[in-house]
Amino acid sequence: MQIKLRKVGNSIGTSFPKEVLDRFGLKEGDTLDLIVNNDGIQLVAHDPNFDRVMAAYKAGASQYRNALRELADG
Repeated sequence: MQIKLRKVGNSIGTSFPKEVLDRFGLKEGDTLDLIVNNDGIQLVAHDPNFDRVMAAYKAGASQYRNALRELADG
């Protein structure tokens, strides 16, 4: 599937086919996260809890670093 980039004011934007919006439950005003990787770009629905969950992980990861390392080693 291809989508075309278009000038929107001083920015560049695009539109998504209705089938894609329906499939992922997206609507006007929703936020997407743009992830850049070696293969290109990926758009994913924004999870408002993600930052809170990552902060909790980082707090626990430093406290339980050795236990997590042992689990990772099997």
